[in-house]
Amino acid sequence: MSIDHIGDPGPLVVVTGMTGAGRSTAAKELEDLGFYVVDNLPPSLLRDVVRLVDESRGRSQPIAVVVDVRSGSFFDSLQANLAQGDTGRTATLLFLEATDEVLVRRQEAARRPHPLQGSGRLLDGLHRERAVLADLRGDADLVIDTSSLNVHQLTDRIAEAFGSPDSTGLRIRVVSFGFKYGIPVDADFVADMRFLPNPHWIPELRPGTGRDPEVSSYVLSRDGAAEFLDGYVPVLAGVAGGYLREGKRFMRIAVGCTGGKHRSVAMTEEITRRLQELGFAATATHRDLGRE
Repeated sequence: MSIDHIGDPGPLVVVTGMTGAGRSTAAKELEDLGFYVVDNLPPSLLRDVVRLVDESRGRSQPIAVVVDVRSGSFFDSLQANLAQGDTGRTATLLFLEATDEVLVRRQEAARRPHPLQGSGRLLDGLHRERAVLADLRGDADLVIDTSSLNVHQLTDRIAEAFGSPDSTGLRIRVVSFGFKYGIPVDADFVADMRFLPNPHWIPELRPGTGRDPEVSSYVLSRDGAAEFLDGYVPVLAGVAGGYLREGKRFMRIAVGCTGGKHRSVAMTEEITRRLQELGFAATATHRDLGRE
């Protein structure tokens, strides 16, 4: 069978982020999804890798490369090599991160020093790494905070994002959460639903969740709910259109209330429904549902 050199190029995913945040897990899942994966690649070799894969496997072969601080002062080189004109492919930059506390715990469990800690503490290495990666995180197309994710949950997130590599549309995830458990740090937008009356204080509604029709009807019928949705969803749709024009493929919207059980869940479901009606590939998830 001949190699196709003139077909549409497959996706190029560049995986980077904090040490201990799950780069190896993400790379393994991408490999399972059919990507040709190269770990610890010096960014200066990115174009060479793409060229070799194009020649040996065809232009449609999806490629994923993992780059990190072990590559030295790689930021400028990576930025210079990510342009579509250099690789012939549209690149997606995936950044994985987690809190310092979680990263320290993972590194200590693995009994590995941080590549930037030198003679200092593990935490010193993490702080240096965050400083080195700060601009890169800001340029990322998709940021995943793995602090509260186990291996299976992370692989699910990777599969959701990259499981259909031929898709070029925008994928929107609307996530409900409880403020008392912390704001999702990887959200592009955060909306606060605590301006609505809390069903928790209504005995017959307290046991339910925002996915139950009676709770949802109560939340959506409160003063200000419809006005918020009528104003907020068009803003999101406008931003989503801009994301598409700029080549971004992921958008994450966080919707919070006190515990992440009633108001945020009902409003997340409704925002998702309205975005779907507008033609967007939107999905709803509920981070803290069931934690109470």
